[in-house]
Amino acid sequence: MDLQNTHAVSVVGEAVTKRFTDGAQGAAEREWLALTLLAEHAPGLAPEPIALEPGVVVMSRLEGTPLRGLTLGQAQLKGLAEALGAMHEAVPARVLDGLPERPWQVVALAAQVREWCARWRPRGSRADLAVSEGARWLDGWRPGTAGARPAFGAGDGNLANFLWDGTRVRIVDFEDSGRSDRAFELAELAEHVSAWVDGEVDVLACVELDREEAARVRECRRLQALMWLFLLSGEGPRNPPGTFGRQVERVLRALDS
Repeated sequence: MDLQNTHAVSVVGEAVTKRFTDGAQGAAEREWLALTLLAEHAPGLAPEPIALEPGVVVMSRLEGTPLRGLTLGQAQLKGLAEALGAMHEAVPARVLDGLPERPWQVVALAAQVREWCARWRPRGSRADLAVSEGARWLDGWRPGTAGARPAFGAGDGNLANFLWDGTRVRIVDFEDSGRSDRAFELAELAEHVSAWVDGEVDVLACVELDREEAARVRECRRLQALMWLFLLSGEGPRNPPGTFGRQVERVLRALDS
């Protein structure tokens, strides 16, 4: 899993150009495919595709304020739920079945987190407890298919990718998109650092889940929380001091739920 910046963005008039780095293999093609599919099946939800060149996607510019950092009221939460529902359900089943799976879906992510747990160097702290408890949970967890409702997923739960225009929420950034399941995508959104580092936001407040799907969301949130434990362990400059410690406690609460 590569956390380095994968692209550069430039805006000229009403067009946005996204240039991907050499290491972002397949990202431009995934972005273009997503924009094309959503333009056909959920028009207005995402930017319109304009042009595709090797490693470069040109799309229309969307107006709106990123949800990250906003105080989300009922209107924004309802708009987010509607946008997610539209995206997850937009692609017809016959088309969705033929799409490649999004990167870092549940099985691949679980394998990566297991590897990180095995390589963890003890720090003599509650982080060690979170890692050991997480590894123990992973050893006994098999995701299976219960509650896995097929969906088209954006592959990135960053609230900065959801734009509020005063009326509705629209979505950008599809370089990791593909075939997924709704519970996994919702768990990724709920556990993304952007959903709590600036103030806790219940991003699933307006999302309805049946019993099996709710159980899968809970388990996938544990996996996502563990992933963020490792991603935040370096205390990088992007987030406030103490973010890693807060994530440790999130993991322990998630494993105890």
